Amino acid sequence: MASRDQSYQAGETKGRAEEKTGQMTETMRQKAEEAKEKTRETAQSAKEKASGTAQATREKASETTEAAKEKASGTAQATREKASETTEAGKERSSGILQKTSEQVKSMAESAKEAVKHTFGMAGDEPNRDNPASRDDPNPGTARDDTTRRDVS
Repeated sequence: MASRDQSYQAGETKGRAEEKTGQMTETMRQKAEEAKEKTRETAQSAKEKASGTAQATREKASETTEAAKEKASGTAQATREKASETTEAGKERSSGILQKTSEQVKSMAESAKEAVKHTFGMAGDEPNRDNPASRDDPNPGTARDDTTRRDVS
C-alpha cells in the first residue's frame, strides 16, 4: 500500500503543482495585461502632450508672426509719414528760396531798367505808372527834354 499512498500523494502534489502553476500563469497574464494597459496609457498621454505642444508652438509662431507684421506695418507707416514731412519741409524751403530769388531778380531788373533810363537821360522824365497823379502827360513815353526840341522859325 505504500505504493498506492505514494501514488496518491504524487497525484495530489502534481495537482497542487498544476493548480499553483495555473495561478501563477493567471497572475503573470494579469500583470502583463496591466503593463500593456499602462504602456498604452503612457503612449496616449505622450501623444496628447506632443499634440498640445505642437499646437502651442503653432499658436506662438502665429502670434509672433502677427506681431512682426504689425511692427513692420507701423514702421512703414512712420517712414511714410517722416518722408511726407521731409518732402513738405523741402517744398516749403524751396518755395521760400524761389520767392526770395524771384524778388531779387525783379529788384535787379528794376535797377537795370533805371540804370538804362538814366544812361539815356530818361530818368525822372516819364510819369510814374504806379502813381495815378502823374498820369496827366498826354504822350507818355516821349521825352520832355527841351534841349532836343528845335525851334524852326
